[in-house]
Amino acid sequence: MNLSIVTSGRFADHLTPPGHPERPERAGVMQFVAESCRRQGATVIDPILATDLELCRVHDPDYVASIRATAGRATALDPDTFTSPDSFEVAVLAAGAAVTAVDQVIGETKRPVLALVRPPGHHAERRKAMGFCLFNSVAIAAAHARARGVDRVAIVDFDVHHGNGTQAAFYDDPSVLFLSSHQYPYYPGSGAARESGSGAGAGYTVNMPLEAGATDGDLLLVYRTIALPILEQFRPGLMLVSGGFDAYEDDPLGGMRVTVGGFARLTSMLLEAAHRICDGRLVMVTEGGYDLPGLSGSLQAVANVLGGIATDSPEAKTTPRARATIDAVVGEQRRFWRL
Repeated sequence: MNLSIVTSGRFADHLTPPGHPERPERAGVMQFVAESCRRQGATVIDPILATDLELCRVHDPDYVASIRATAGRATALDPDTFTSPDSFEVAVLAAGAAVTAVDQVIGETKRPVLALVRPPGHHAERRKAMGFCLFNSVAIAAAHARARGVDRVAIVDFDVHHGNGTQAAFYDDPSVLFLSSHQYPYYPGSGAARESGSGAGAGYTVNMPLEAGATDGDLLLVYRTIALPILEQFRPGLMLVSGGFDAYEDDPLGGMRVTVGGFARLTSMLLEAAHRICDGRLVMVTEGGYDLPGLSGSLQAVANVLGGIATDSPEAKTTPRARATIDAVVGEQRRFWRL
């Protein structure tokens, strides 16, 4: 398996209240998948903690200090987002895993990297924790890549929830392209097709909102029609993927109908694009995914694809949801891209 995985058993040390969907057992699934991939030849790498400099490229220093102040105790940051005594360090380690993954893929190792982390990050804003997220790992990774000299970075987010924090971090930045498919309207309420960037960043935010019930076929058609052509035109030097698996058909927090095979096919499309566009430099960082069997199966399928193990699954038929999304997004984005 031609794949590097960055992860740590420490991701189980972020504790949440009983019954919370973002529970430590998710880390157990990640460790199981990492060990399975190791037996197939993947390299498993321990992450290092992100530095304050790396965190503060995305987050306000006072915000970082406020999360640091929760170390050693349990707190409720909002009705959904909690810390436990080790949560600050675990969240910093998750951000560090994303940074480690970027260093791997833009160094000598020309192969994909999968960062298996928790807590998720894409809802965390510059000065605000929300949606189970403390630090925005994928945004921190993108900022790190830019600091290391990557001229253009693309972030693709297929979590069922819109990555509002990632969008906000780069909304006026033409060097970072943010493409997001997500259930809409849904938490956190952002991610309409009309949200397309501001100032110099106009056109560099591409939201692909899908109605509840969207299938594998819908998701893949939207990516083929919108995301892939825009990625080809943008020509990033690195592709980052926020891999959220709560669009899975049985996930308790989503209303979409994506299957394990759908995630595998989407990953294959993105990996093929990365090989055409940016010499295969692709990093996937985990976000949501709260049905444990679905998370396990999806992560293993995605790891197989990234590691060069062929998968074959039938593609679901499309529904009118895909065409509605395409019409809305093309209407907004044709001002900026050839679609």
